[in-house]
Amino acid sequence: MEMYIDPHIHVTSRTTDDYEAMRKAGIVAIIEPAFWLGQPRTEAASFKDYFSSLVGWERFRAKQFGILHYCTIGLNSKEANNEPLAEQVMELLPLYAGKQGVVAIGEIGYDDQTAAEDKFYRLQLELAKEMDLPVMIHTPHRDKKKGTTKSMDVSEEHGLAPNMVIVDHNNEETVKEVLDRGYWAAFTIYPHTKMGSERMVEIVKQYGPERIIVDSAADWGISDPLAVPKTAALMRKMGIPEEHIRMTCYQNALTAYAQSGQMDELDWLNAEPIDQTKKMSGNSVLRGGQVPRVDGPSDRVEN
Repeated sequence: MEMYIDPHIHVTSRTTDDYEAMRKAGIVAIIEPAFWLGQPRTEAASFKDYFSSLVGWERFRAKQFGILHYCTIGLNSKEANNEPLAEQVMELLPLYAGKQGVVAIGEIGYDDQTAAEDKFYRLQLELAKEMDLPVMIHTPHRDKKKGTTKSMDVSEEHGLAPNMVIVDHNNEETVKEVLDRGYWAAFTIYPHTKMGSERMVEIVKQYGPERIIVDSAADWGISDPLAVPKTAALMRKMGIPEEHIRMTCYQNALTAYAQSGQMDELDWLNAEPIDQTKKMSGNSVLRGGQVPRVDGPSDRVEN
């Protein structure tokens, strides 16, 4: 069975049906970046509860369906524009960035490329340096090329090595500069916008697999949690070498985020069998009358 990693997916907004489909399609590990929730938060306490869910309940929920869950912690660029609240969130970040399963500071960067966004982006780059964590950069949807270049320029001003920075939401306009400057170039496969699977195939054909990462960024909007395995299938159909598929849909993400010291292939190769009788703080993924899935040792995923 093929194994895939989706290194950017907001599973907090997805259902257990999605988890089951993802695992069936070969996804063995995911990374959930901290991001905004569609509606601006108004209190620091809501960030605290959200960060707690990323390192707690969601990590537990994913495991109950055979997927290893990791996350990134950060103040997203959109909400950085509420400066009084952002200052409070900055005080929370060090409390969560060092927890088990946190593989990067992110997703951070620019949205409207305001002075406030720049201020908190820089502060979080310094936090990443202090904690020796990779950085996941959110490149802006508007004026993307300018924002992507600025993201890398500022990162270098703060002394971060390009190999410790994953630049996400790339497209044909940004990929060459990102790769030429030595950064990881991640691509969001998102319906109707950002990057489609067909375009992704052409990019891999043109640039090869080095430092290219495929993800879904699936969230509460119209999106596809199976974007990574679907793109891999299209690559295969279009004659992309199997090793290139493995690199862009599995290995590159593992190599980039393993630099955190929090992510290892053995985490899922030697994972405990699924046991849905287990609970977290007394809570279960099941509801009354549902039969728990309990696998034996023979059901483990082997390499």
